Amino acid sequence: MFQSRVEAMALVLPAALFAGVVFLVPVVVLLAQGVHIDGQWTLSAYADFFSKSLNRTVFFRTLRLAALVTVIAAIIGYAAAYATVSLPERSKGRMIGLIVLPLMISPVARTYAWIVLLGRTGIINKALVSIGLSDEPIRFLFTETAVTIGLLQLFLPLMIIALISALENMPRDAVPAARVLGANWFQVFWKVILPLTREGLVIGGTLVFTGSMTAYITPAILGGSKVLMLETLLYQRVTVANDLVSASVIAFILMAMAFSANFLLKKIASARGGK
Repeated sequence: MFQSRVEAMALVLPAALFAGVVFLVPVVVLLAQGVHIDGQWTLSAYADFFSKSLNRTVFFRTLRLAALVTVIAAIIGYAAAYATVSLPERSKGRMIGLIVLPLMISPVARTYAWIVLLGRTGIINKALVSIGLSDEPIRFLFTETAVTIGLLQLFLPLMIIALISALENMPRDAVPAARVLGANWFQVFWKVILPLTREGLVIGGTLVFTGSMTAYITPAILGGSKVLMLETLLYQRVTVANDLVSASVIAFILMAMAFSANFLLKKIASARGGK
């Protein structure tokens, strides 16, 4: 396609320069503020961050909720994706359209909709009281449960889309052959579907996990100040406390967790594939 490597590099160079200027340079400057303090290179900011009980609580809460959302999204996503690819072509296209549709709606609108559902005067509480399951409205908002539901609704389509793509590339006769050989549905999933779709799981898991960690609007609206996560804590450090050093530490932690999740998922997938 290209006469030489120089021509290809010449076409790539403008995009690389643009990405470096508008993305890499600000990120490097931000991260440097956490290790270059008062003219010295030090990791004291990280030690100070983890020495505080609140910061440790927020860190482990963010990690726990992101992992929980990813696991639930994978379980629901596999069922939804397998059901979708089993449909006729016409119905499959419509179903994929319905799955993609929420991604076209603003996350702000999608998150505020949960206030209507989960509020003390919301639809869910009214239903629970009316059928006698609760004597008074239950506090759903500003809890980890509300944040988990909001994040799951926000990023579940990404997992389903990734798994649909992986299942589409899986041999059509793999599942029927396993069933004919006597495998039950759990064995079919564990020994056939999961190994053959591990790349889709890695992509979907990375998108859901990193999205759940870095989402700000959903935790801020559904969790408020009672369920702080790293991204909401980062916002407070910048806008309220004007503490750029702590903000740099939190930003690095978020990036490190995202890369670690992708690395771990790839390791698990490769281990499963090697069996």
